[in-house]
Amino acid sequence: MGYFGASTGAAAALRAAAQFGDAIAAVVSRGGRPDLTGPAITQVKAPTLLIVGGLDDVVIGMNEQALAALRAEKELAIIPGATHLFEEQGTLEAAARLALGWFQRYFKAAAADGIGR
Repeated sequence: MGYFGASTGAAAALRAAAQFGDAIAAVVSRGGRPDLTGPAITQVKAPTLLIVGGLDDVVIGMNEQALAALRAEKELAIIPGATHLFEEQGTLEAAARLALGWFQRYFKAAAADGIGR
């Protein structure tokens, strides 16, 4: 199982991932507010991808702080030219491709390891 959260929903996805531990194969946050996760962020075990718009300066900073706090495998991807809602042409599609690739990678690994069965 994996979690995807956007904006404030990313905090809910990260909290749930912290609660359910090894049962979660991967987490993706798009334009997320991981700062709202609180101290639970250090308990996330699932590989976590943080996707942020390159023009969303405030949220970039929040995600950089979250990246530092995460103890799981993690990555920060910045989509050039995207604002917070990824309304610019091609930016939402770029974020979706990154999310898909992340889930495919970690779902395959989880299936090989027998996680989530």
